[in-house]
Amino acid sequence: MLFSILNSVFCIAFILFAYVNLNDSDSWLWIPIYMLASICCGFAIFNLFYPMVYLVAISFYLIYAIILFFAKDGVRDWIIKYQRPSLVDSMQATKPYIEKAREFFGLLIISGALAINYFAAINL
Repeated sequence: MLFSILNSVFCIAFILFAYVNLNDSDSWLWIPIYMLASICCGFAIFNLFYPMVYLVAISFYLIYAIILFFAKDGVRDWIIKYQRPSLVDSMQATKPYIEKAREFFGLLIISGALAINYFAAINL
């Protein structure tokens, strides 16, 4: 029951995350990223698991997160160069590091949700 509720929350959240990316210049990348995660969580609600899909998606998401971490004005620069200012003061990405840091943490959230489903699937 708790597992279904958690996946329902993830499913809805990822759909909403995809929706707010509709007006971004890189929506062609982020909408599929969030929708794949949403679909995987939606299937998990009904005990339909696809462990290989989870592993491939998690691998892609974590590799992309590493790229964002080390990119110019990425997460590492946000931590070291910019001294970790708030990422949520406004919804506008007014500083160069804001969008990359937000994307990085979004990828970690997606990876965590899919990892939960992966471990649930292999332990059935």
